[in-house]
Parts: sequence; C-alpha cells; structure tokens
Amino acid sequence: MSSATATGSVWRQPAQVWAVAFASVVAFMGIGLVDPILPAIAESLEATPTETELLFTSYLLITGLAMLITSWVSSRIGAKATLLIGLALIVVFALACALSGSVDAIIGFRAGWGLGNALFISTALATIVGSASGGSAAAIVLYEAALGLGIAIGPLLGGLLGEVSWRGPFFGVVALMAIGFIAVLTLLRPGAERRQPVPFSAPFRALGRPALAILAVTAFFYNIGFFVLLAFSPFPLGFGAMGIGFTFFGWGVALAITSVWVAPWMMRRMRRTAIILTIMPLLAVDLIVAGLVAETAAFLVACIIVGGLLLGIMNTVLTEAVMEATDLPRSVASSAYSSVRFIGGAVAPPVAAVLWHQFNATVPYLFAAAAVLVATLTVFLGRRVLARIDDEADDTATEDAEAILIGDAA
Repeated sequence: MSSATATGSVWRQPAQVWAVAFASVVAFMGIGLVDPILPAIAESLEATPTETELLFTSYLLITGLAMLITSWVSSRIGAKATLLIGLALIVVFALACALSGSVDAIIGFRAGWGLGNALFISTALATIVGSASGGSAAAIVLYEAALGLGIAIGPLLGGLLGEVSWRGPFFGVVALMAIGFIAVLTLLRPGAERRQPVPFSAPFRALGRPALAILAVTAFFYNIGFFVLLAFSPFPLGFGAMGIGFTFFGWGVALAITSVWVAPWMMRRMRRTAIILTIMPLLAVDLIVAGLVAETAAFLVACIIVGGLLLGIMNTVLTEAVMEATDLPRSVASSAYSSVRFIGGAVAPPVAAVLWHQFNATVPYLFAAAAVLVATLTVFLGRRVLARIDDEADDTATEDAEAILIGDAA
C-alpha cells in the first residue's frame, strides 16, 4: 500500500468524496453493531442464542447473494442511484428492527438491511476512486480508513447505546444513515458516467475459473472462523453491552492496523501464498486456544484481540490475491468472491450456537479452527493454480482500488 504517496493529499478531497466516505463508515459499523446487544436481545425477546445468532445469518446471507447482482444493477442505473437505494433500504430496515417486538421480525428485517448494504458497499469504493483527488493511492487510504473506523466503532457504539436499550443501536444507525443519505443526495454529482452493462451471468461464470474458485472456497471456510470469533464470542464472554463493545472495539482497531499497515509490509517481503499458509495456521491456533480458555473472560479477550491482528492481515492478502488470480474485470471477480465469502459467514453463527448448546463453549471455537485449517489445506493443494497471485504487480496500489470491498473486510 502506498500510504506515503497518498498522505499529503488524502485529507484534501471534494465534498462528495467525504459524503460517500462518511456513509461507508456507518455501513461498516453495521458488521459489529449488534454484537454487544446479542445477549440483551436474547433476554428481552426470550430468544435462544441460536435464534439470536440468525441476526447475523440473515444479514450476511442476503448480502452475499445480492453481491452477485449488484454490479449488474449499478452498471445500468448508475452509481449514485445505487448508493441512494442501498442507503434508503438500510434506513428503512434498521428502523424496522428498532421497532420490532420479536426476534423473528428482526431476523427478517436484517435480511433487508443486508440487501441495502450489498448495494451500497459494492458501489462506494468505485465512487470514491472515481472522485478522489490525489490518485488511486489517496482513495485507497481514505477507503481503508473508513473501513477500519467503521469496524472499530460499530461494537463500541452498539455497547454505548445498548446500555440504554437493545433498540438504541438500531435507532443510531437510522439517524447516521439518514445523514449519509442526505449527504450523498446533495453532494454527489452523477457526472458523465460511462455505463458499460455487466452481464447478469458474469459473477456466476467467474466462479468457474479454477483460481478464483479455489480462493472462494478458501474464503468460505476462512469466514466461518472469522464470524465464530465475532458473532459467537459475546455469549461466553458474559459481559454487559459496554464490556462487549470495548472488547470488539479493540478487535476492530487491531484488525484495522494490520490490514492497513502490516499486510502491505508483509506483501512487499513475502509471496501471497506464503503469507496465507503462515497466518491461517496461526489463526487456527488462536481459535483453539480461545476454545480452551473460553471460561476465563480475560484470556478470551486476549484471544479475540490477537485474532483481530491475524484477520486484518488475511483480509488484505486474500482480497489482493483475488484481484491477481485472473484476468477478469476486478468488479466481477470481487463480487463473485465476496458473495461466497459472505455466505460462509452466514453459516457460522447459528452452527456455533447449536454446538455450544449441545456441548460447551469450547467446541464452537474448535469448529472454527477446523474450518480455517480446511481453508489452509485448500490453498496448499491449489498453490500451483494460484501461482499467478505471487507474481509481482507493477502498481499494486492502483489495482487494490477495486479489491477492497467490505465483503473482503469481514
């Protein structure tokens, strides 16, 4: 990442760039926002942990499936319209969540939220890159800053508002996203968009490419580990909303630091496959340790923070690998990969809750570790097919611009 190149100009951006960046922060906050209030929702609505974990599943599943069509939609109606529709859907369904009286209703409304999120996040980066001053490097730094800020602030804001009521975080998103909608509506100029319609079948055909298929399978199992750590951990921690919020604020900061600074540093010194085959087993070890110490909150918090450090590296390396793996348009490769990855995340939370109910708090983390090891084995067995991702790119900063989507940050 060419951070140095962009440092001088990254903060001097047109108002429309800041409007999209602000809305991006709020969109990314949605990933961890409900984390601190999961136990409170379960208690207030008399829901089981498995039912409560479906709040993640419905959101991630619909986001993942919608990712397959967002490039088709935005290529026809334009970036601004796609952004506004996505933001409007998030506002409507977040408000519906806040006003709901049952966990089943919230599960359904979170699915609608996921649709809005897919439409927004799949378009936001391209909009920032197209409008930012200072070139692609400045745009990437700004987008990654928004991503890291959102992932870190989401659990903290959820904890603060969750201390008042479990409905508070949802109302908070409504207010912030409404501001984002107004900012994008008034400040973003459509300009002379050159729309090149993307075939509806493009992401599906992309998954037929061997290299992209290998990375998509890898991401599916990797994201199981990611979301067991994120979505299941609030239950064995046993903290209140603020305690969970601060824990995952630390997790988000750790993830942001390694994704923005450590991963690019490593990629300048190591092959991408070597990084994956090094960090993935370390993540599996961290998850195993988390399972063994799940009954001791302080040790579990330490494992969560360490997990954030490792996940940040993996997110950046995997997304760059996807962009280098084929000669497909980056928007198509990214949407296809992100879709499978989100679906893997959707599987994890309810399975973890069932395993906890059937056995104990250790088993879900062992399940997550096993999934991460499957992801590692997939890369190891397919390393010859993935040889292309180890080729040195002449301008990685520019090519990263199309790579880093939220599906690649979760």
